[in-house]
Amino acid sequence: MIDELRRRAYLSAMQVVSWLPRQVLPFAAPARPEWLPPAPVELAPEPQTRPVAQSTPAAAAPIEAPRPRVEVPRPQATPRAASVAEPAPSEAAEPAPKALPPPRFSLQLLRAGSCALLVELPTGEAFTRRDPAYLLLKDLLRAAGLPDAPQVIGEPVRWPLLARGSLDQGPHAALEYVQSYVAAQLEQQERCACLWLLGLPAVRYAGEADEAAYNRELQIDGLGAAWALPGLELLMDEPQRKAELWQSMRRLMPRWHTAAVENH
Repeated sequence: MIDELRRRAYLSAMQVVSWLPRQVLPFAAPARPEWLPPAPVELAPEPQTRPVAQSTPAAAAPIEAPRPRVEVPRPQATPRAASVAEPAPSEAAEPAPKALPPPRFSLQLLRAGSCALLVELPTGEAFTRRDPAYLLLKDLLRAAGLPDAPQVIGEPVRWPLLARGSLDQGPHAALEYVQSYVAAQLEQQERCACLWLLGLPAVRYAGEADEAAYNRELQIDGLGAAWALPGLELLMDEPQRKAELWQSMRRLMPRWHTAAVENH
């Protein structure tokens, strides 16, 4: 004989909803009253029906006991503790800041009279005498009353310095390098009345400013007074910028003319 739970599993698999045994089954649950057919009057109850009632308390206990264990599992403390503890590592772990890509530019330091010029090289290479950008630079120097044949100081500054490697070459590193390079070069020169910054890379990485500072005077720690200007290529593409540049130049011309007289 099989126990009650397995018997019910078999009946469920055979899609049997209600059934009655032909004889009393050991360790069986009591039959529900609605499942029992009406007892015939002419027949006396079988003598084996009494053990069914007597076995009811004993049979009900092992069947009702496992039900709470299946429907309501008790071990819930461990999953709750784990679910509360899980967010802690995610909250503590902060995403590492992403390194900014290195900027790309080429700058050349020049000297014209009492002024130094940090000029963006439009092509990335040193100026030649027939370059349109260099011819425009000569025009600006003549308009400012300075020698139109500027002296080249040092090698061009090309950034990034290294094509490979783990060295930090981001914007902050470029700023520190350009400022220290220009300061070291100017220390070996005569007193500089004004440092021209031509082009956005020169304004950004030497003057710590942006295009909003064009045609304005800046004070840079370690470099002194500076004049922020648009790049030579931008002036050729947008000639209307020359009018504002000329007005700004007229305000600052006494600065380097006075320094030129004092040096002589």
